[in-house]
Amino acid sequence: MTDLADAHTEMPTLKGKRVAITGGTTGIGRAIAVLLAAEGARVFICGRNADHLGDALERIREVGEGDGIAIDLVEPGHVATFFAKAADYLGGVDVAVVNAAIPAKGLSEMNTDALRYAIGTDFTAYLLSAHAAVDHLGGQGDIVLIGSMSAHILGPGSTVYAGMKAGIAGFAEALRKELGPKGIKVALVEPGKTGADFQYPDIPADKQREMIHAETMLRAEDIAVGVHYLLTQPRRAVVQQLTIAPREQDKE
Repeated sequence: MTDLADAHTEMPTLKGKRVAITGGTTGIGRAIAVLLAAEGARVFICGRNADHLGDALERIREVGEGDGIAIDLVEPGHVATFFAKAADYLGGVDVAVVNAAIPAKGLSEMNTDALRYAIGTDFTAYLLSAHAAVDHLGGQGDIVLIGSMSAHILGPGSTVYAGMKAGIAGFAEALRKELGPKGIKVALVEPGKTGADFQYPDIPADKQREMIHAETMLRAEDIAVGVHYLLTQPRRAVVQQLTIAPREQDKE
């Protein structure tokens, strides 16, 4: 018999893993939920729109098991509510994917209310979600933060979004060092331009499909595969930062 002991590192199974995903009803979060459910994980998701939630759960249940709630994580106490309901449904939490986010314009193009809401969604709720996840993971598990390459590709219209994503990048690196000794792995995934109606309202669906075909835009499923990769590494290994870019994004 061929000895394959050194041919591949240990790959933990996702079967039976209990996964809470914020922003799991559309785009990248939905793709992650579907893929992990297809791999045998049980998922619990949230999103702000009840119709999107129903659509995502229908697809998830075609390939696996999952449930979720429609909730706005910006509202006080709603992050705690989401994680409590996730833990109740799943019987605990092994993995938390912190993904819920909204686009933001340049600072001078946003009014105060829009600015506060963007910060509440894309930054404050991220930190609160990670905090809640630590409480529920119980000293072992994974936190996956979905950031953005916008943290590094800076432009005049990205001041607010880039600022928040840069903050998440720093937070993720420091949190990895804080929680690693406590048994919790922290990883950051930074996607490049990825097809999603909410993120690029000025790029219609047919144009996005053209860009994906031309390989200047990613599919949400491409990011899900990256999350699957980092969750199937041995416990000793942490994928601290995973950047996923379209092959030809830089030529635009």
